[in-house]
Amino acid sequence: MNQTKQARLTYKKNNPTSKKIETMISDIIFKHVKDLVFIMEVEEEEHFRYIFANENGMYHAGMNPEDIGKRMEEVLPFHRAYPMKKHYQKAVETGKEVVFYDEVSLDQGRQVLGETLLTPIYGENSYIEFVVAVTRDFTETFIEKQRMIESEQRYRSLIDHNLDAVLSIDLKGKILDVNPAAQTLTGYTVKQLKNKKIFSLICETDVPIFSSIIEETQLGNAMESIDCRIMHRKGQHLTIHLKTIPIVIDSEIKGMYVILRDLSDQAKSTELIKYMAFHDQLTGLRNRRALLDQLDDMVNKKKRTNDEFALLFIDIDRFKFLNDTLGHIVGDQILKQVADRLLEIQKEYCTVYRQGGDEFMIVLENTGRQAAGEFAQKVLCRFMDSFYFNSQEYYITPSIGISLYPNDGRESETLIKNADEALYSVKEKGKAHYQFYRADMQATGINVIALEAHLRKAIERDELELYFQPQINLFTNEIKSFEALLRWNSKELGFISPAEFIPLAEDTGLIIPIGNWVIDRACRQINEWIEKAGRPIRIAVNISPKQFLQLDLIRIIKNAIDQYKIQPSLLEIEITEGAMQDTKETIPILRKLKELGITIAVDDFGTGYSSLSYLKQFPIDVLKIDQSFVRDIKYNEKDAAIITTIIHLGKSLGMEIVAEGVEEQSQVDFLIAADCEKAQGFYFAKPLKAQDAEEKFILKHEASS
Repeated sequence: MNQTKQARLTYKKNNPTSKKIETMISDIIFKHVKDLVFIMEVEEEEHFRYIFANENGMYHAGMNPEDIGKRMEEVLPFHRAYPMKKHYQKAVETGKEVVFYDEVSLDQGRQVLGETLLTPIYGENSYIEFVVAVTRDFTETFIEKQRMIESEQRYRSLIDHNLDAVLSIDLKGKILDVNPAAQTLTGYTVKQLKNKKIFSLICETDVPIFSSIIEETQLGNAMESIDCRIMHRKGQHLTIHLKTIPIVIDSEIKGMYVILRDLSDQAKSTELIKYMAFHDQLTGLRNRRALLDQLDDMVNKKKRTNDEFALLFIDIDRFKFLNDTLGHIVGDQILKQVADRLLEIQKEYCTVYRQGGDEFMIVLENTGRQAAGEFAQKVLCRFMDSFYFNSQEYYITPSIGISLYPNDGRESETLIKNADEALYSVKEKGKAHYQFYRADMQATGINVIALEAHLRKAIERDELELYFQPQINLFTNEIKSFEALLRWNSKELGFISPAEFIPLAEDTGLIIPIGNWVIDRACRQINEWIEKAGRPIRIAVNISPKQFLQLDLIRIIKNAIDQYKIQPSLLEIEITEGAMQDTKETIPILRKLKELGITIAVDDFGTGYSSLSYLKQFPIDVLKIDQSFVRDIKYNEKDAAIITTIIHLGKSLGMEIVAEGVEEQSQVDFLIAADCEKAQGFYFAKPLKAQDAEEKFILKHEASS
């Protein structure tokens, strides 16, 4: 034992305070230090033996007091001891501190990132005798570091990918950093811009304005300037929009960002946007927005002079059919050719517009009725020549409606609407000609629009109602079936004829929900009448071609039958011959209806085409002879012969025959003589409300029986 060590031992022995301090330090390290502390003794062949571990270290390493004095590989499992031993060996080999990171399991199974510092301790023989390991929770520090790195990357991404030029400057105006957009805008490289005074980039006449903005920003205010100019490296002046943002660090302004936006490109974009806003992209013609602007200007000018001008509304006949048949690509090319032809006849006093779709408009300035008609005729003549696309020849005709200022309107929208009304009149009368607007045209259009708006709400307002017309057995006078007929009594428009609203419902698609409502009400009525009459009552409902081909028709009918618990055969579905022309679509639907047990009738039989082939292919139960044959039965021998033939044909096929539109006794006599089983018409009863039909034909029948 050398003298120094002997002196230290003597000092400790004779100085109890020193012992107390050492004990206190040992106790603090062992019990109170949250870090994990281990002291490892270095042995030969690079083995490491535990000679100390504080309480936290022992707990989190899964050690017992008995493990002190054991080697690392005796205490820890191989997958932990092997990589850790490598770090200890490195500390011994280099004689320097080693830092490494790994996951450490803390209390309640919490996994944290641990930072371990290995410190080699030299002995008296200049060899490393011990390695002190201190492990601490590095998670929050690591997360904060990652957050700072990510924040820096976000900042760099925001700056570097910004389309505007961004320059970072100090308070004296020296450029510290720039983004790629700044290089593009100024023409200088990063190296050329750095340490350059930003004032040198500003045009001399704009320096005072720029300096005032810089001074205001130095006070901590973000500024947005009026437009000023900078000088590009090649000498040209660029008009830019300038913003400044102060850079504040620890509440102290350290510099600022200067953001420059090149307005020359924006001006080009503004022009392009303006062009696109007022021109049709497909044809290059001016669009509806441009039309309204010109019309408004012309109306304001003409109010002072009261001069006339004309508006032509042009629509391409049957273009939808062409577009659907040949495809939209061909349709678009033809629209371009139409635009070219209209431009060929465009003069100084006229302008061509594309309203949208296949609709074009032409404004003729200082033009009266006669000149407008001559111009419209010129347009029609220009379309007499065929159109070509991909070596295919197409003939296209336009329909033209014309309105005149001021007679047909003193506002833009009114003139357009009235020209559209005139165009609608052309379409109704056969297309391919022109028509001037007349005041009496407007009434129809307004009625149709109002009618549609009210029809869309008719079901929810409970304005629809079923009327019932009895079908009389001509031999027994019994009534076992009715035809349901739809009626609409609008609360605002009054009673509307089916001849008006049924075609409208077909055109708008409203026939689908209305038809589904009819099926539901008919099934409910069957249920009610059976309960009251105690016998089966059949009700026939008309199904439109559109409704017949809807995908869920079968489901809707079945749900109604199941809901009201009626026999399927008591619901009779009437379809027209027109609905059966597409046999591929029709046959599967009719077969599914027959599988449900539904009675199937053909309405208006004899007025369509290939009637006999339908009888052969389709599962039909009832033929209804159209009233057009019945009406002139006693005057027209051909009608009489047709009716007789239909009756005999139907009976031979096992079908029930019903004659419609019976109004006279002579017609009844003929039908009985021809062996027609049933008839309906005003001779027996007009269509009645459910309660009236019930009292007159169902309850009365029960009373008489």
